[in-house]
Amino acid sequence: MRDFFSPHSSDFIISIAVLVGLLLLRLILTTTANKVGKRQGINLARVRLMVKYINVLMIFIAIFLLMIVWGVKAEDLALIFSSVFAVIGIGLFAVWSILSNITSGVIMFFSFPYKIGDEIKIHDADVPLEGIIEDIKAFHVYLRIPNGELVTYPNNLVLQKAISLVKKDAFVDDGSDSL
Repeated sequence: MRDFFSPHSSDFIISIAVLVGLLLLRLILTTTANKVGKRQGINLARVRLMVKYINVLMIFIAIFLLMIVWGVKAEDLALIFSSVFAVIGIGLFAVWSILSNITSGVIMFFSFPYKIGDEIKIHDADVPLEGIIEDIKAFHVYLRIPNGELVTYPNNLVLQKAISLVKKDAFVDDGSDSL
């Protein structure tokens, strides 16, 4: 057992330092996401979604850095990552709109000027919509239109269309749970 730990003691120390550094970075990023969410009045579910994205990113970075620390060659890393990304790219090519909606959801988290409860109008030439934002998810926005229907509108289209604010915080919760 000593034969293994003795020559690799510096690798263990560097690995621990990398993990501690990434945990600190994760803490800073999640704290920042929580502060941005609180300051901008963003729904807690959306903040949690951003924290999940941060966690996945930190896991990928940790794997990459630990592979470097433990002596995986750059050529081998390039081969592994290019193979993985090729498979992912081919697999996700058919579902590019899902990735587009997720990316739009991340962008909307930080810069979307409207909140849940705001009444908005989407200026779409084909199907103009006006409704109250009930929820903002990773893939789409829920709009309650005047006739009572619930419309899901993709996040990528929300960023592509002109939107105007009709009424700030039009949603009033009367406390009743009507099903």
